[in-house]
Amino acid sequence: MSQIILNEKYERNGWPSVQRPDIKPPEGWSLHLITAVNRIYNHSLSPDGQQIAFIWNHERLSDIYLMPAAGGWPARLTTNRRNVPYWSDETPRWSPDSQWLAFCMDNQVHIAPATGSAAEKIVEFTAQSASPMWMPDSTHLVISIERNDSTQLFLTDRDGSFLRVLTDSPGDDLDAQPSPDGRRIAFVHRSPDDLQRLDIRMVDIKTSKETVIVGSPAHKDWSPRWSPDGKCLAFLSQRSGWDEIWMVRPNGSGLRQVTRLGMEIKDLSWSPDGSQIACVVNHSAAFELAVAEVQTGKVDFICADPGVYSKPHWSPAGEFITVEFESPIQPPDILRISLPGHQVTQLTFSNLPALAQNEMVIPERVTYFSYDGLEIPALLYRPSTPNGAAVVEPHGGPADQSTFGWEILAQYFVAKGYTWLAPNYRGSTGYGVAFEHANYNNWGMGDTQDCLHGAKFLRGLPGIASDRIAIYGASYGGYMVACCLSRDPDFAFTCGICKFGDANLFSSWALANRSTRLYTEMQIGHPARNSQTYIDASPIYQTKNIEAPVLILHGLLDDIVPPESSEEWVEELKREGKTFEYKTYADEPHGFFKRETNLDVYARVERFLDWHLIPW
Repeated sequence: MSQIILNEKYERNGWPSVQRPDIKPPEGWSLHLITAVNRIYNHSLSPDGQQIAFIWNHERLSDIYLMPAAGGWPARLTTNRRNVPYWSDETPRWSPDSQWLAFCMDNQVHIAPATGSAAEKIVEFTAQSASPMWMPDSTHLVISIERNDSTQLFLTDRDGSFLRVLTDSPGDDLDAQPSPDGRRIAFVHRSPDDLQRLDIRMVDIKTSKETVIVGSPAHKDWSPRWSPDGKCLAFLSQRSGWDEIWMVRPNGSGLRQVTRLGMEIKDLSWSPDGSQIACVVNHSAAFELAVAEVQTGKVDFICADPGVYSKPHWSPAGEFITVEFESPIQPPDILRISLPGHQVTQLTFSNLPALAQNEMVIPERVTYFSYDGLEIPALLYRPSTPNGAAVVEPHGGPADQSTFGWEILAQYFVAKGYTWLAPNYRGSTGYGVAFEHANYNNWGMGDTQDCLHGAKFLRGLPGIASDRIAIYGASYGGYMVACCLSRDPDFAFTCGICKFGDANLFSSWALANRSTRLYTEMQIGHPARNSQTYIDASPIYQTKNIEAPVLILHGLLDDIVPPESSEEWVEELKREGKTFEYKTYADEPHGFFKRETNLDVYARVERFLDWHLIPW
């Protein structure tokens, strides 16, 4: 295959979507308004409980800010930290003495004093370093470096005066967790021979001896977290068929299951006295804040609002927890929750007064049956005044989930009268291991049918016109768009919008970054050994079947779904004489982050949907 030259461009085949002069934005709404909210995420409470570090995504930068844990005006720590996708960004890490912060910037670990002095890169020996974790002495750190096609752990210090290898076995060593006494490092190991396996291992700092604490073939154990006294490790495991909390001693003995909720759990945080673990419980797409008793496994829910709680942190005396929260009607912010009493104090305020005045919708939990009888959960946004049009929005991943989180574009279209359905198709997280693995070696097949049956579900709702349903998705959701438009003899969708999605899995795998290649191989194997699966999963081979117009949007810096995949699909659309619009963005990675980009993207999406779904 010859090299594909990538340039920022706009192309079309057929009439372009133009602004409808007869359709105005909903009263109180505008695209400028919904793109003006800046996301707050990845907060971290200092060990002394006095300060909170967090990342604030201000349009072109993802800088780190500090604020008092009791609330107050944020102080900006960094000034030139380039935009990073919030879902893959790393949390800034406090030193145990609360005097320093370690974080990644420009693919390198940096250190900055909490007093606000300039950040300094600490390692000059490598082109890339990540995932800093402090040792108990607040002087040394464990960092990750990719070497020989493996992610390995290294020990260094604040000045970067030395670099010592801690792990060097084949595979990836992730999520380093130093023991309270600083003698051992617990970490997650991913073997290159079994990508569906995650082990928890231990390395002795003094001897470099490495041992397996828990692990078994085709099984995942991860997120090891030391108890305050260092006598045991809590971790997450899928051994029960759900992501639940387990416990083990550092020598591998005493393995036991702590929680038995039959729901997925994440974000473990030990209480200072070691008797409880704060966590987040996934309850049918709402992420609820809870506390699990270590001895009994009893789970008490602290906050169960219809939204998404994440990243709980205990104060040093255990009198409060800080946590992040977002919901369909509230953008992400940091909260402080007192214990006992559960009094909630909002510490950051990212919503805009003009936006907060607008009526927004809490989605309903619904289910429908797919082609094979599998029940598919989904979130349904119903407008107060339906306009007869509807959109199916499959999420990315596929190991991800549509949740009760902040989805402002959906709210905008619901305000316009659109009905919005976000299906959690097979392969989604949140519904147990069997459901999550249901599309392994089956990409583009059953999950495609789940999305097509989402359109069938919408057609059964009152007020929805069967010929006015679109599909819109990003990343794997964009891949679902390509699959649904190519593999549906009933033509369920009137049009489709594909944001940075795949069409040819061969080239996408070959050109993606290493992490994405491994993620793909974990689910559908290596293309050299599983080529037919890749062929069957690639909708580019069924382009001739497409009848609906499609809008394709892609960033040219994308190394997760490389833009060549869209280029190839567009060439095939041209060859088959299909109607499409195609726009690329020169300085955007996987996901669009500049405000001016999102303004252009949202305007194109709005024109496209209004043009094709709203009758004259």
